Amino acid sequence: MTGVLPVTLEESTKTVQALLHSGKEYVCVMKLHSDASEKRVNEVLKEFEDTIYQRPPLRASVKRQLRTRKIYYIDFLEKEERNVLFQVGCEGGTYIRKLCYDVGEVLGCGAHMQELRRTRAGPFVENSETFVTLHDVAYWFIEWQQHKDESTLRKFIQPMETALTLVPKVYIRDSAVDAICHGANLTAPGVLSLETGINNGALVAVLTLKGEAIALAKTFASTEEILNMEHGVVAKTERVLLPRGTYPRVWKSGEK
Repeated sequence: MTGVLPVTLEESTKTVQALLHSGKEYVCVMKLHSDASEKRVNEVLKEFEDTIYQRPPLRASVKRQLRTRKIYYIDFLEKEERNVLFQVGCEGGTYIRKLCYDVGEVLGCGAHMQELRRTRAGPFVENSETFVTLHDVAYWFIEWQQHKDESTLRKFIQPMETALTLVPKVYIRDSAVDAICHGANLTAPGVLSLETGINNGALVAVLTLKGEAIALAKTFASTEEILNMEHGVVAKTERVLLPRGTYPRVWKSGEK
């Protein structure tokens, strides 16, 4: 497989949890095992444009148990002999080679994945401003070694918050930041604002008013419920992203 691969460094590795569950987009070449009409291939691809059941293939890094995955769209691009080119947008964790196998089963002719290119992983899109090649990285890193100019690093290293672009966000008071950095759960008095459409059990990014990522958390309530809460825990802290002591400590521990 080729294409987009987000690489995290140092503390930003903690954001991988959010990237793993983010949507992906691929361009795939599927090889049919016998002839099928272009019209029929297009029809069958569209049948998979919904929530589907998948069991990971034998060569997979996860347990082979049946699970559901969402296919947001499948666009047929072209067909040449038995080679079918299509684009698919899907939920993270979808196996495209298994998708190709299942499409072949429905067609009745069999199929397998010939080539695959990832064109999007969460907020990172091929040929966007944040997209760089390994050749770019090598060139700019040598430039930085020679001149020690931090602006050179910023040409290929993005802020950690970029990885959280598509994650729903909750903004909290400065006085609550250090408590979250120490692993405390987020309570209603600490919340200043949040994005709409957040559901109970959603993974959210907890941010300062300056937009600094503090933590990843799982909500205990929806947007509307959180806005109406005056006290109580609204989210459980899953992963702390901001170092302790970045903001002043204004909370008291139970120690005497």
